[in-house]
Amino acid sequence: MNSEFTKENNETSLIFAKPSINEFKSIINDIATNPNVLSLKNRVQHKNKSRYYHCLCVSFYTYAICKKLKLDYVSAARGAMLHDFYYYDWRDKKVEGQKKFHAFRHPRIALNNAKELFELNELEQDIIVKHMWPLTLKLPAHRESYIVTLVDKYCASREIIRLLRKKIKFL
Repeated sequence: MNSEFTKENNETSLIFAKPSINEFKSIINDIATNPNVLSLKNRVQHKNKSRYYHCLCVSFYTYAICKKLKLDYVSAARGAMLHDFYYYDWRDKKVEGQKKFHAFRHPRIALNNAKELFELNELEQDIIVKHMWPLTLKLPAHRESYIVTLVDKYCASREIIRLLRKKIKFL
């Protein structure tokens, strides 16, 4: 999907720069309700959260930050929602090299999966394929791509810290 955020409507759309959950939902609705994407609810991301939940969190924070910074928040939210769109369990020890090369491989796999189901613009593709930078050696081409990269790391860290807190409380 091409972004509806353009230079021409930039000034009028920025009057309402406050993030809105309803606007966010409308931006990602076709992605978030797609059966293949919904199947990520059954895939564990960081031990205690589903991959769907993780992508949704990354997408919302990205949307809010990009909107505040007057960037293309539509494409950023959509790309972020698809950044981990792969179906396999990277922790599966039965598959040789799965865990070892996952961080390098999954951005390209996610992009290929996303392109099969959605029309993606150049920014959305850049976000998906480069969200693991600096592990993906090519630099992101857009500010929005850097934001997704940082938000992804923030959300993953937050998920892991919450899990550790629960384990510590249990002890």
